Order: sequence, then structure tokens, then C-alpha cells
Amino acid sequence: MDPLEDVLALLDATSQVSAGMVAGGRWAVQFPPPAGAKFNAVRRGSCWLRVDGVQDPLHLAEGDCFLLTRPLGFVLASDPDRPAEPAYPIFAAAGDGTARAGTGDEVFLIGAAFTFTERARALLLDSLPPVIHVTAGTPEAGTVRWALGELDAELRGRPLGATLVAERLAIVMLVRMLRLHLARDPARSAGWLAGLADPTVAAALREMHDRPAHAWTVAELAQIVAVSRSTLAARFKDVVGKGPLEYLTEWRIELAADRLRRSNDTVATIASAVGYSSESALSVAFKRTTGRSPRDYRSQLTGAG
Repeated sequence: MDPLEDVLALLDATSQVSAGMVAGGRWAVQFPPPAGAKFNAVRRGSCWLRVDGVQDPLHLAEGDCFLLTRPLGFVLASDPDRPAEPAYPIFAAAGDGTARAGTGDEVFLIGAAFTFTERARALLLDSLPPVIHVTAGTPEAGTVRWALGELDAELRGRPLGATLVAERLAIVMLVRMLRLHLARDPARSAGWLAGLADPTVAAALREMHDRPAHAWTVAELAQIVAVSRSTLAARFKDVVGKGPLEYLTEWRIELAADRLRRSNDTVATIASAVGYSSESALSVAFKRTTGRSPRDYRSQLTGAG
């Protein structure tokens, strides 16, 4: 199993591609904090990115892109110190699918917003830096260039099915930027995401994701990944921030939450499927992790009292 694919599937990641934005002259646009994550790419020209709570503005050159992983407001501008106008009126007036700011058309940007299930922030986004910046001049940027070109073509040409294709391409962009971040800067990752960049830890993660209901011990995992028990325990804790079995417990809770959202299975059935010996054992672990019992979690999702 691929842990990154597992987690993204569990989060129900969906995308919404926004209108492109053309800008020129002196301009600045203020965007509200995204609910999930936000992606933008500079297809022509250059501009500045200023993110609330992030000290230094970033200069975005042609071909650069960024992923905002926190619910932080941000500004795109010709000048990092220029007062900004709100984005909503500009994009609401984009009748032809392109928003316009300032005067002229020296700059062209495309973007997308990603939404996830409620557990996404703890499971994925909190393990990332607030802003992932991919510069066009680096060799690694080639991994996102194809998807960017295809996304741009769909938005410009608007062929049949363009919206659906663009939304799928945006998810491709998200996965490629996460891959690039892991390959380029594993030290700035945390949690299970950091573990994917460590060969030994990643092998243990794959085993637990492949058989989450198995009664794993640290010794058995260590034997499979060909290191000593103490080495695996120390390395896993150092990289992921928790021990292998603590991680396994949390992953089982995520699987249980997913089953509670997607199915009508009983709590007892779900408990057995994710590796708990009884409904009560799952309920105790579930409440300790989420603050709610499995039944409360499901009833709040469905609106049942």
C-alpha cells in the first residue's frame, strides 16, 4: 500500500479550480483564508506573495507556484507593500472566466482550492510548512510543469468536460507538490509525512497500512524491515514524533472514522475491521483521539440527534 495515496483517499480530497487572474500596472488583491489548502501558479510575468503571519513576502517568478496549507489570508501584488483590494468583487465580475486586477495584462495566474474531511488538518496539513514554494528555476519543478500546462490549456480552451478535467489535474498538482516537498525538504516535514522520506520508517508504515487490523508488535515490524527492535522504535519516534504502535492506533481511528462517514456498518463491525477486539475497545480509543464516541461522531455527521 502507498501511505500517501491511502491518506489522500481517506481525506476525500476535492478541488475547485478558480477563474484565472490577469493583472498589470500597480495592483494588490487580498484573498481570505482557505478552508483547506490553496494552490496558485504564475503562468506569465511575476508578482509578490504576502501571507498573514509569515514574516517575509515571497517573490513569484514566471513558472513558480505555491501551496498554502494553513487557513491564512494572503495577498498577491505587484508590490509587497501596496494596500490590497478584496478578491471577491474582482472574481465575481469575471464573466469570461478571467478576473482582472490593476491595468494591463503583464501577469497571469491560475489557482485552485482543495477541500478535505474534517480530520485533514491533523492528519495532513499540520505536518506541512505554511507555504510550499516551488520555483520554476529548480530541476525539481519539472515534476509539476506538465500538469500546470494541461491545467492552463483546459482553463483557456474550455473544451467539453474542461471543469472536470481541470479539477482532476488540480489534485495531480497537489500530489506532485507533496512529492516534491518530501524529496526536496524532508527535514521540514513532520509526522507520518516525514516518515515517508525515511526508507526504514516508510517500510514500516507500508506494512501497517497494508494490514492495519493485524496485531502488530514493534518486534515483528522490525524483523520485516530488517532492523533491530530498538532501532526501529527510536528511529520511528525521532522521525514521526510517536512510536509505531501509537501511530497504528491513530491510523486505525482514521480508518474507523472513514467507515463511520461512508457506511452504515455497526460500530462492532467497524471495530473488528480495524483491529479492535470489541466495540468498547474502539469506543475508548476513538473518544481519546477525537473527543467523541463513534456513535456521537456518526450522529453529528448525519445530523441525527
